[in-house]
Amino acid sequence: MWVPVAGLCPRLALSILTGCGRVRILGSGVGTRKDFAQTPRRAFSDSLAQPLPCPETVESPSCVPKYRLDNKRYVTSLSVAETLAQMLQETQKPPSVILECNPGPGILTQALLKTGARVVALESERTFIPHLESIGKSLHGQLDVVHCDFFKLDPRTGGFMKPPVMTSQMLFQHLGIQALPWSAGIPFKIIGIFPIKSEKKALWKLIYDLYACTSIFKYGRVELNIFISEKEYQKLMARPKNPNLYQVLSVLWQVACDIKVLHTELWSSFDLYNQNGPLEKTKHGELSELVQQKLYFIRMTPRRNLFTENLTPVNYNVFFYMLKHCFGKRNAKIVDHLPSISPVDAVDILMQIRKHKNVKTINMCPEDFKHLFEAIECAKDYTYKWLCEDIMEDRAL
Repeated sequence: MWVPVAGLCPRLALSILTGCGRVRILGSGVGTRKDFAQTPRRAFSDSLAQPLPCPETVESPSCVPKYRLDNKRYVTSLSVAETLAQMLQETQKPPSVILECNPGPGILTQALLKTGARVVALESERTFIPHLESIGKSLHGQLDVVHCDFFKLDPRTGGFMKPPVMTSQMLFQHLGIQALPWSAGIPFKIIGIFPIKSEKKALWKLIYDLYACTSIFKYGRVELNIFISEKEYQKLMARPKNPNLYQVLSVLWQVACDIKVLHTELWSSFDLYNQNGPLEKTKHGELSELVQQKLYFIRMTPRRNLFTENLTPVNYNVFFYMLKHCFGKRNAKIVDHLPSISPVDAVDILMQIRKHKNVKTINMCPEDFKHLFEAIECAKDYTYKWLCEDIMEDRAL
């Protein structure tokens, strides 16, 4: 079983190239057809601790964001807020630490506080901050308000980022939150709503962070309680029986997490804002298709047994690479895919995981792909287990 301790034998070396999301895979167990020389594994060290930025806030008579370019949703129904708050506390006592993403007017924030939980409000809209801070004035530290965007924590891409930009190290050092071992309990919970126009992008970033044990997942098996659109939820939970929806993200999330629907809610329970203020529910324009859908409130809990001796935060990139390659031609047989990415005997590997030699990508369940990857990693008598042509493209990011 993989554990995050010093002395872990490197199984993968990463050489980061300049360019948009390009990563060359080299090192133990992975080779290229051009026989590149092995390079030492890059050492990833934590950045130096920095004081948490405390931006000035300006009192405003309105809690409506004036400058936001993207439409955002907020829970504004008291009954929905109370239902969600109760769901988050019924599985963990004493009351847990909850990070609330973009609480806005604070309706859900107050419901969470009433359960006795310690709440950290991560608000990206400066206009809401004075109101949120006023809620916590008499609560003796039970509510922390931080000006940052959860979905922009530890950005994977370089370059200039619009404020507020925050790193998880800065945030959790300020809050006094300590990391827990992966096999331990839940260090804290996240509650929020995926961004309307970038749900898929957010899912990709979170899944990379999860498998790499970086960003929030550096602190342990962080539980996500989040609203997601009906369309993306169907893709997320798709299985081989739904070939049109089944994709790489489906496999990665189902392998990594126990996913459970806690609640469904109509759009009428949310207020929607854009840069000009609140939108009328009858005039959502280009969002009319989304408005007709339900939002699914799901709990995503990382599995204790996700990491093994053969799937670790060191070699997870190869697992991603294998999946992207196989789903590139989803109706092709696995036995036809494998020679392009691994020198091992494809038929023998499929026999080991009890799959017929004619099985196709679209017929493999998420857990089958993990078994396939681990079987190749365990294969003996091969200097290299994987053949990567040149680069892996993080196209989703």
